Amino acid sequence: MDALSTKNLTKKYDGFTLDNINLSLKKGRVLGLVGGNGAGKSTTLNLIMNTIKASSGDVEILGVDNTSSKFTDIKQSIGVVLDNAYFPEVLTIKDINKIMKGIYKFWNEATFFSYINEFGLPLNKKFKDFSKGMKMKLSIAVCLSHNAKLLILDEATGGLDPMAREEIIDIFAKYVNDTDNSIIMSSHIVSDLEKICDDIAFIHKGKLLLNESKEVIYKEYGVIKVLKNDFESIDKNAIINYKINGDSIEVLIFKEKLTNSHYEIITPTLEEVILLMTKEGVK
Repeated sequence: MDALSTKNLTKKYDGFTLDNINLSLKKGRVLGLVGGNGAGKSTTLNLIMNTIKASSGDVEILGVDNTSSKFTDIKQSIGVVLDNAYFPEVLTIKDINKIMKGIYKFWNEATFFSYINEFGLPLNKKFKDFSKGMKMKLSIAVCLSHNAKLLILDEATGGLDPMAREEIIDIFAKYVNDTDNSIIMSSHIVSDLEKICDDIAFIHKGKLLLNESKEVIYKEYGVIKVLKNDFESIDKNAIINYKINGDSIEVLIFKEKLTNSHYEIITPTLEEVILLMTKEGVK
């Protein structure tokens, strides 16, 4: 059983369509959703949680359809962090702990205050006086303190400085290591996803352009740089996309399909793959 799967998930708005998104997240793995602003990342996560209704398609979380009556119980096993934390402004951390006790069956107060202490958050300060980074850390502490089996994270490292991001990524890595726990997380910071994710899904203008394991991307994707005059000699089956830079062309390729062996093949970073796939090239 997958931790999460979507089948032909679609949401239609005036002027934008999230189109037939098919995702699969195995237990014990981390799936990264990457894409520009307005690409459809947050829409996808909201559809998964059924906070907005899909135009068509299906979602299963921990073996349960997200539109079924059983999904209410499954939410106990899901930790959610949104790009903006939502708690009443007048509450303190102590207040939030009391409220969470009444919401989650498996709320662990000791775990919660351990994270609060680790993050250096003030116990008696009101939520409205927290910085964005403090609010994000509080949301993360909550989602990790009720025995969740799946974390759904929307820009969870946003608003944090580089040292804090590194700290949070390490915590998420420990959460999934040697367990059946899973994470789906969106971020515009591709380097964060590259550090922790096992699988990458790239959404661009509402369409899923890439859905591969990170291992496959590094193994099968490459970049070559050629002069314009040499571009036509490249096997078209090998070309994924390309970018023109003056007299030269940077080409994203499938390594195994490249028949012209004299080219130097560069192994790209994840960010380079994403950037090349968004250019107006072959596909």
